[in-house]
Amino acid sequence: MAEVILKDLKKVYDNKVTAVHDVNLHIKDKEFIVLVGPSGCGKSTTLRMVAGLEEISDGELYIDGRLVNEVAPKDRDIAMVFQNYALYPHMTVYDNMAFALKLRKVSKADIDKKVREVAEILDITQYLSRKPKALSGGQRQRVAIGRAMVRDPKVFLMDEPLSNLDAKLRNQMRAEIIKLRSRINTTFMYVTHDQTEAMTLGDRIVIMKDGFVNQIGTPQEVFNKPVNLFVAGFIGMPVMNFFDRCKLLLEGGKYYAEIRGVKFELDEFQQKALKKNGVEPCDIVAGIRPQHVTVGEGKLSATIEVSEMMGSEYNIHARCGEDEVVMLIPTVDLTTDVSMGKTVSFTTKPGLIQLFDKATGNNLIWFDADSMANNAPVCKSYE
Repeated sequence: MAEVILKDLKKVYDNKVTAVHDVNLHIKDKEFIVLVGPSGCGKSTTLRMVAGLEEISDGELYIDGRLVNEVAPKDRDIAMVFQNYALYPHMTVYDNMAFALKLRKVSKADIDKKVREVAEILDITQYLSRKPKALSGGQRQRVAIGRAMVRDPKVFLMDEPLSNLDAKLRNQMRAEIIKLRSRINTTFMYVTHDQTEAMTLGDRIVIMKDGFVNQIGTPQEVFNKPVNLFVAGFIGMPVMNFFDRCKLLLEGGKYYAEIRGVKFELDEFQQKALKKNGVEPCDIVAGIRPQHVTVGEGKLSATIEVSEMMGSEYNIHARCGEDEVVMLIPTVDLTTDVSMGKTVSFTTKPGLIQLFDKATGNNLIWFDADSMANNAPVCKSYE
């Protein structure tokens, strides 16, 4: 087991394109960290630098206290699971899992013991004599994970290991990885573009965009305290509602968010945070999560364009002026007609409104310039 430290890690390719900008990240021993972001954000490149598959252009990488910038991949004591499984097609499952141990000159008895122990954990003992082509996608991915496990690495690296599976298998394998983590209790770095995987698997999440780290925090922190518009729109399903052309007002010593001409007096916590940050009245983008919308009361109104009955809840798409509004309303709480074409009133609790500076996109409450400059693990705290 080992901690992994990335200090100002940077990747610049020969064509002068910078893929990763000065990433600072301290992964604790036995922590499960997830790098998430859209395609091309630099998450896989960062993982490959840790693995030794990409040369580090600048910065320092430490694994278990050892500087490994110039250490060969095979000597870093890491194991990587790839998106495409990367199994040897001519070998059986047993031989695929045993291969790395054979290269290390481990005795046949120890190899057999280790392979069968790991196969038992992953429930693939019955497939040990088969070749990869005779396995399903989920079974192949278990073999790929097993091949990494038998090596007892200090760090597990996983690069979008579930992206080739269908939705049902992804859900099953995600649960398997959660159970696996509790059994082997090692350090994980996991890359995905799927925020559901990130939220369910990670102790902490690293959200990247265009090679930059935008925020690092627990799933709850990045959901409740997004530091900017990108993080707020990327994390959460359905995505956060954004209301353009809003204003932050300061009247009589109190802050108000004005959304579509309706003023919301912000709660005590927000008042304290805005005053502490010295925020002046300005144009803002207001963010409200679909789960935080209440239908049938309030002064805001919207016309319903789509109303989907999902069993326990309604998924409603509506239009409020120029803004699209998505509402997730529990069926048991709904007393209003939400048929297509109906106009409904709606509101939210002021304390659940996120306030983004129109000019910068930064969250006026949670953004911390000093923390962001150092890729600190969490934004401002007002506890």
